Amino acid sequence: MTGIRTWANRLRRRLWHVLFFRMLFGERSQGQNLPQTRISPSTCIEHEKSLQLQDDVFVGHFNFIEASSGVSIGRGTQVTNFVSIISHSTHRSVRVAAQLSGFDVSEAASSVIRAPIAIGERCFIGPHSTIEAGTTIGHGSLVAAHSRVRGEFPDFAVLAGSPARVVGDTREADARWLASHPNLRAAYDLWRAKLAERGESP
Repeated sequence: MTGIRTWANRLRRRLWHVLFFRMLFGERSQGQNLPQTRISPSTCIEHEKSLQLQDDVFVGHFNFIEASSGVSIGRGTQVTNFVSIISHSTHRSVRVAAQLSGFDVSEAASSVIRAPIAIGERCFIGPHSTIEAGTTIGHGSLVAAHSRVRGEFPDFAVLAGSPARVVGDTREADARWLASHPNLRAAYDLWRAKLAERGESP
């Protein structure tokens, strides 16, 4: 009996994975086909029309993206698992909600924070992170796990903490790593050169 139950559990788990958690290539954003972009079916996206993706983006399992005020995610960026990207906040309005009951809804609008979020190219957003309204993360940045990110941050920033702060520069670690993997240097330099041509990065 135990053998049958074990076999059934393994089969059930594999079937569930294929149907609900398999990562497939191919998405659309703003009318554009994105053949190299993958988004997990377990990720919840609200206001998808205001989500702007470039190609080669990876969005993993159990993420929440609330894009009502606009969210853009640059080419090659990876959003891991259990990440929240939220372009509005009602943390002030909940304290006045009872007093506004019955009033014109426009009176409550000033208590809601709404601002777009921009995440640059080839960023890595670690698990259990929160990206808050009004945040800009520069190209090539790394957000450490469990970070709460609010504000504007430069290219190649390593961000960590709650609230997140710049604790390093990804180019320093990249230089050490690429010294051991010189065959990958050309691809890295080509991307940096393209950013420089567009005037988007030093």
